[in-house]
Amino acid sequence: MACFECMKAKLEKYGQQHLLRYYDELTEDQKAALLAQIDDTDFSVVRVGKSDEVRGVITPIPCTELDEINARRDEYEAAGLEEIRAGKVGAVLLAGGMGTRLGSDGPKGVYNIGVTRDLYIFECLFRNLMDVTDKAGNPIHLFIMTSDKNHDATVSFLNEKNYFGYDGSFVHFFRQEMAPAADYNGKVYLEDKFRLSTSPNGNGGWYSSMAKGGMLDIVRKSGIEWLNVFAVDNVLQRIADPVFIGATKLANCVVGAKVIKKAAPDERVGVICLEDGHPSVVEYYELTDEMMNAKTEDGKPAYNFGVILNYLFRVPELSAIVDAKMPLHVVEKKIPCLDADGNLFKPEKPNGYKYETLILDMIHLLDSCLVFEVERKREFAPIKNPTGIDSVESARELLRLNGVEL
Repeated sequence: MACFECMKAKLEKYGQQHLLRYYDELTEDQKAALLAQIDDTDFSVVRVGKSDEVRGVITPIPCTELDEINARRDEYEAAGLEEIRAGKVGAVLLAGGMGTRLGSDGPKGVYNIGVTRDLYIFECLFRNLMDVTDKAGNPIHLFIMTSDKNHDATVSFLNEKNYFGYDGSFVHFFRQEMAPAADYNGKVYLEDKFRLSTSPNGNGGWYSSMAKGGMLDIVRKSGIEWLNVFAVDNVLQRIADPVFIGATKLANCVVGAKVIKKAAPDERVGVICLEDGHPSVVEYYELTDEMMNAKTEDGKPAYNFGVILNYLFRVPELSAIVDAKMPLHVVEKKIPCLDADGNLFKPEKPNGYKYETLILDMIHLLDSCLVFEVERKREFAPIKNPTGIDSVESARELLRLNGVEL
């Protein structure tokens, strides 16, 4: 059990002594849980007020488009399969989210999108991965990032489903690190008398969370040199895609980013670009009218390719930046917390800040990026909403188009 006086001193250092206000009411187990969480929490991330993020000079970045990829597909695929067969490729599934927006209380990956049969989001992803590993003739290590809120349910579900036929000895789970959530005055909230209000520390925290979870020991022992990072909600994405891997390797780039051609200048996807000469991503809400309407010398839209959160990182370069101080993004959110009477309050409007790092900042810390176009209807079917754009409905249509039985 963490030392009470030590944790009290830590809280005093950061002006968070109020987190012990109910300490004398707690059971011994609750006291231990609270002190352990305080011990594990980095209070230095807490800020008062949203930060004004200053961007560098944004310029277009070249893209390897479909015509070029198709012309060299066999060459790229052979190079990628060579890396996979040599055990140099691993994959990282970012699966810490819940299916709340879909009307589910469970992890997003366990959501059933089937119509006449069960078909889970996780199942789609494992099938996509096995398309590649069956062709390569060997499995790859798959690291699944969960969160405190969904870890046990995720592990239990995938064990129960026997990883949908994938070799379970190659599947490893680790929890995403959490960051405290605070009010507008920088005071961290409690969500219970013995538990701080926290949220996942953003998708930029995946590699540091892997390190904390002991996953990098597996990476080193297995000789993994590439990690393909992808999000749980795109049921069509290609995982450990040998064409993508081969193209990134042959281009001598340390990171690859899969992109789609934007459907409209104002489509809600982040745009790949250069920022002060380094690869970077400008989020859709940061796009100016000038950027949306900019043209290249040959008259094409200058910022026409949106990222789909499918990246390939070279491990040696990741190791060099793992201790780098990532930019912290302060996001205004609705945060469940205890009210003045010690009762749980669920606000209907934002009441404070969460603190996140973003994967796009990792890309900006690296020197070279292959921008790799994929065909939208073959690799982009995100599930964010029950109906409408990027929904269960639209994903089902695209799965049918790709021959998946629902």
